[in-house]
Amino acid sequence: MFDVLGDINWLAVLLSTIAYSVLGALWFTLLFPSPYALALGRDPAQKPDMSPIFYLGPLLCVLVTSLATAVLMRSLGIENLGDAVLFGTIVGVGYLVATTFNVAINPNIPRPLRYGLVSGGYFLAGSLLSSIILVVLA
Repeated sequence: MFDVLGDINWLAVLLSTIAYSVLGALWFTLLFPSPYALALGRDPAQKPDMSPIFYLGPLLCVLVTSLATAVLMRSLGIENLGDAVLFGTIVGVGYLVATTFNVAINPNIPRPLRYGLVSGGYFLAGSLLSSIILVVLA
């Protein structure tokens, strides 16, 4: 695995992380803020208090996700756009969307299906975006 880490394009991982993070900011604040708030049982007009963990936490998580995606793509020999889109879709639906719905199905999420659709949609889009960036810049 350490050979694979040495072969990673770290600039691509950084750009993937930034793009994924920007997508998240747009997704949850401009594109789907009301559906997301309603999924969490909040009034969409009431804005939550945002401490630094709500900015730094997702950034760190997306960095780990981008790095893992780069390692898997390199290990699987994914080198063209079509394979990157297929990979991003499989990982997005098979792991990220499925896990998002699994997390949502608990008593603390008042509208789990809505939460799964909004958040799962973001993770699928992010997986595709990340995979495309990583293969294009490889």
